[in-house]
Amino acid sequence: MTGSETTPQSMTSAEELRKRALELRLVEMEREEKIKAREAEKHSEFIEDFFQKHIGETERAIIKRVVMKAAADGKYEAMVYSFPSSLCSDSGRGINNNLPGWQNTLQGKAKELFELFEKVAKPQGYGLKATIINFPGGVPGDVGFFLTWEPPVE
Repeated sequence: MTGSETTPQSMTSAEELRKRALELRLVEMEREEKIKAREAEKHSEFIEDFFQKHIGETERAIIKRVVMKAAADGKYEAMVYSFPSSLCSDSGRGINNNLPGWQNTLQGKAKELFELFEKVAKPQGYGLKATIINFPGGVPGDVGFFLTWEPPVE
């Protein structure tokens, strides 16, 4: 052999590259499955909480802090609660279209929170707006409850 001859460098085969790509895809799929399982568990816990539990002192304290922070920032409203529109009896249609009686479509904690608003906050001059806050795939997603304290229009 002379010094001018070169030996071909070892090259990874196409089969090895395909195998690596497949292994990476499998790892990514497992990661996505774990994320989906966690999200499904959180959703299940939220649904159970939404329908089985009541508005407690902790939630009231959080709402109060959110409202006080918004007021300190010079705002006249604060989103105090959100939930999937699918938990309304009409999947959020009444809220999305601002139909009379949208309140009658509320269930679980959303209904309880609305009733609490009617009993406690409304007599003190607060308002409540319900609106669809996102549209995943073009359909109503989550409902946001906004407590308002705007000055009266004269």
